[in-house]
Amino acid sequence: MIDCCSAPGLLPFEQALENMLNVIKPITDIEQVTLDNALGRILAQEVKSPVNVPPNDNSAMDGYAFQHQSLALKQPLKLIGRSMAGAPFTGECKLGECVRIMTGAKVPNDCDTVEMQENCQTDGDSITFLSARKFADNVRKMGEDIAIEQTVFHSGRELTAIDIGVLSSLGINEINVYRKLKVALISTGDELKKPGQSLNKGDIYESNSQFLTAILTKLGAEIINFGIIEDVELSISNAFKKADELADVVISSGGVSVGDADYTKSVLEDLGEIEFWKIAMKPGKPFAFGTLPNSYFFGLPGNPVSALVTTHQLALPALLKMQNCAYNKPLFIPAKTTTVLKKSPGRMDFQRGIIKNAENGELLVTSTGSQGSGILTSMAAANCYIVLPAEQGKVAEGEWVNVQIFNKYLQ
Repeated sequence: MIDCCSAPGLLPFEQALENMLNVIKPITDIEQVTLDNALGRILAQEVKSPVNVPPNDNSAMDGYAFQHQSLALKQPLKLIGRSMAGAPFTGECKLGECVRIMTGAKVPNDCDTVEMQENCQTDGDSITFLSARKFADNVRKMGEDIAIEQTVFHSGRELTAIDIGVLSSLGINEINVYRKLKVALISTGDELKKPGQSLNKGDIYESNSQFLTAILTKLGAEIINFGIIEDVELSISNAFKKADELADVVISSGGVSVGDADYTKSVLEDLGEIEFWKIAMKPGKPFAFGTLPNSYFFGLPGNPVSALVTTHQLALPALLKMQNCAYNKPLFIPAKTTTVLKKSPGRMDFQRGIIKNAENGELLVTSTGSQGSGILTSMAAANCYIVLPAEQGKVAEGEWVNVQIFNKYLQ
């Protein structure tokens, strides 16, 4: 049985994504930010280390620093000083001598090995080792982590909390990043109401702009929310014109289907150029992508699951490319389904599932239940997609399927 929505003219999902990424051009504007404001930003420069990390040999243990050749003397070593973090020993440490040293403190110039204090016996300033040490034990070498002039990060990297720590360890406080994307959000539909408002008969609460805002916030975008626009062609046209003036990307939700009051597609055709409209994917067939005079647009379906899946699978990779992030293809993991999966050949299907480990170590995936495009709780209950190719039909319990784990944008 063929999917009733798989009519000729539907663009295969993989081709739609490829076409879109070929059209998208990254932004080029660069700004400088301090590390305090760098989390999640996209590097616009290659970062080379201006220093060695660590800047000198230092101790990995609390203990005693000495020349390894002193062990040949087969006698206790004489304690002659201390080396503390921030207060290094600056004198000379000769054969037969040692220096008390703390973790992270600079190893004295004449020393090459550190013995931990737990392996030492002290008697005044006489230090005896309970077992022999290897040369350079417990010494972190200068530049062991990062050498001066070493490339640490490449342009296009999304800076993480750990990256901020690394940059700080290099003494870098300001960094060049690409400016934030400006994204305009437009919701259409006379039946839509904002959360907190009263519902009349036939009304529903608008949720698409809420999860879009959350995803775009994680992306680090600057969001311009036009709110809910009435289903009047002139109103929708005016909103798109203004959004195109202000934003790099315009994302609309609703109005890209074939209903009598679905004006978004006709407005987009008047103002810009639609690259494609219908995709052979489920959920999310009515997805539009194209260009306006000053921006790109993504026309999402109105049903919340369709809008969310198309945002995640199609719009997000394009937005990441615009932000100069390298697009990494999703990682698919094989898992055994514990439930029958209903499907007809025709469209690639992104069913919602819950993946977990069985006691024998196998990966099992279970459908969240009804997969209707209006059942947003199917996404909330899931932690992955069960990705079924277009030609796939019904899947029996116990068969292997490909699973795509939800990434940070859905968490």
